[in-house]
Amino acid sequence: MKLVILGLSLSSSWGNGHATTYRALLGAFAARGHEILFLERELPWYAEHRDLPCPDFCRLAYYRSIEDLTRWRQEIATADAVIVGSYVPDGVAVSRFVQELAQGITAFYDIDTPVTLAKLERGDFAYLSPDIIPRFDLYLSFTGGPTLDRIERDFAAPAARALFCSVDATAYRPLDVPKRWDLSYLGTYSDDRQPTLERLLIEPARLAPELRFVVAGPQYPASIDWPDNVERIDHCSPAEHAAFYSASRFTLNVTRADMIAAGWSPSVRLFEAAACGTPIISDAWPGLSELFVPGREIEIAHDAEDILRVLHGRAEALGQAARRQVLAAHTAEHRAAELETYLTPNVAAVAAA
Repeated sequence: MKLVILGLSLSSSWGNGHATTYRALLGAFAARGHEILFLERELPWYAEHRDLPCPDFCRLAYYRSIEDLTRWRQEIATADAVIVGSYVPDGVAVSRFVQELAQGITAFYDIDTPVTLAKLERGDFAYLSPDIIPRFDLYLSFTGGPTLDRIERDFAAPAARALFCSVDATAYRPLDVPKRWDLSYLGTYSDDRQPTLERLLIEPARLAPELRFVVAGPQYPASIDWPDNVERIDHCSPAEHAAFYSASRFTLNVTRADMIAAGWSPSVRLFEAAACGTPIISDAWPGLSELFVPGREIEIAHDAEDILRVLHGRAEALGQAARRQVLAAHTAEHRAAELETYLTPNVAAVAAA
């Protein structure tokens, strides 16, 4: 299969989780014998922080504008499938360009489904608009559960299918490194995640000065009052993730408000940390218990007391159980097979027509 993807970023993981998602999925998809072209909008922020400029599993090319995108008209027109991702700059215009040109099937891959739907409700059509959704053959969603029915019912998507994030199990695995922190958190700053981070990491750090904490990720305001026992790391590259998680007795998962409301929206950090055998403490949201069994594969926390109770407990069995679950159902190989299943019947239908 010849696949073209127009996504936010493959070359840079700075300030976005899209790059690691695409890298795991496309690496496994290419290993199944498929040919991939990834088209990325040239943006200064990502150009300055590229940590995968030359992937070995696909061809990566850059474009500067919609007009510049015409250089790949032939590739888009003749591909078996073309996927446009969420948060692509000028995404509406990019989608229309693809839909008018592509002879194969077209799909929208929403790595931010609850955020996207909230934007549509507000009339914010920065990268997707209601009128172009029905013109995609597939709507691939990071969110499962009832949201899939809503996308088909309220936005007339011909077919909405869950395509959760996944993990490259060769890159994310337990490492024999010293434990540096009792609780870690890895994530870019977000206004709506910060109150939960305050409640589930900063407050416990103040209450337990003998414990060690770390927050890794960019864009945190200088105004945040970090306790002395909270270490700050401005950026942790994907190549360093396994060592980061392996150095953590526990790691924290914090979910954006829109994703909590929608449920069934697992962060890639869940699967990455679990693949490293690191015990996870998470905030609560619908659908989480269908991915990991609370108390056996993951711990749920609502406040600082919950966090401190878990931190003073045993961690090894929890991490091992979570790792077994991820390796059984949430690796990049699982997602690549799912994507192939979604695309293949549609490719055959287009060819027959």
